[in-house]
Amino acid sequence: MKSGSKLEKLLTAGEFVVCGEMSPPQSADGEQIRKKSEYFRGFVDAVNLTDNQSAVVRMSSVTSAILALQNGLEPIIQMTCRDRNRLAMQSDLLGASAFGIKNVLCLSGDHQSMGNHPHAKSVYDIDSIHLIDMVRNMRDEKKFECGEEMKVEPRMFIGCAANPYASPFEFRVVRLQKKIEAGADFVQTQAVFDTKVFEEFMKLVRQRGLHEKAHIIAGILPVRSTKALLFMKENVSGMSIPDELINRMGGAEDPKEEGVKIAVELIQQMRGIAGVAGVHLMPVMWESIIPTVVERAGLLPRPQPAAPEEEQPGEVIPTVD
Repeated sequence: MKSGSKLEKLLTAGEFVVCGEMSPPQSADGEQIRKKSEYFRGFVDAVNLTDNQSAVVRMSSVTSAILALQNGLEPIIQMTCRDRNRLAMQSDLLGASAFGIKNVLCLSGDHQSMGNHPHAKSVYDIDSIHLIDMVRNMRDEKKFECGEEMKVEPRMFIGCAANPYASPFEFRVVRLQKKIEAGADFVQTQAVFDTKVFEEFMKLVRQRGLHEKAHIIAGILPVRSTKALLFMKENVSGMSIPDELINRMGGAEDPKEEGVKIAVELIQQMRGIAGVAGVHLMPVMWESIIPTVVERAGLLPRPQPAAPEEEQPGEVIPTVD
């Protein structure tokens, strides 16, 4: 085991995993993390805590993950290259590990022009591939990025993101391969709405054998309205949303209920695609829908990692002073 995390154990055992995603508060109110934890506990295997998503200031991913851990969740910290240099990243990884956090998702990060501090200076000291490699070296080689050795390494299960829909399409798999070769253990994809394109992406993934080197987890984003779908289609780069889904939502008497049905159908389709090891539910500001989606998709009860086999006592050899 690379990290000993629950997520790693379940994926290694071949279980179809369910991850969630929680938006930390735009304040110092830790009670929001505690309340949101109720929507995930028992329904997902691990929960992402986003890192200033959309370049909007929020409670830090590491601090939010500590609160989530204290409230019975398995956290996945997100770490973007936008806001920190390599010193700060390594420092945060050591601190997170010291609190028992065992999963990290390495990201480039949304450009600051998207958020509430558009004139902030981005860092990008390293890119996401370099970050993955740095975390792997810290874990496996017990070395800082500068080459110096450390006494206690952060045991992290390393994740990366993949976007099956961005152009050029063929380059998406090439870039994913670079991330896996750098040390990514699991992959969380952009939200899947266009299953035909995603199936083509997974076909290329299987041709390169990438699904055998890292666990591919498909993103599922429950939506509440046609407006939300149209916004993503028109404003979020790398999204592919078929018109038939937009028309379906537009014609629904209860858009929220239709959004749940679509999410459940997408999950069921993901379970039938070779190489997909689980789903990552991204209920943007709609965390309360998680129990409903997971239950209707037939993903309960969630499996638990097998307990380690008890070691048989060996022969007792008396000590000699």
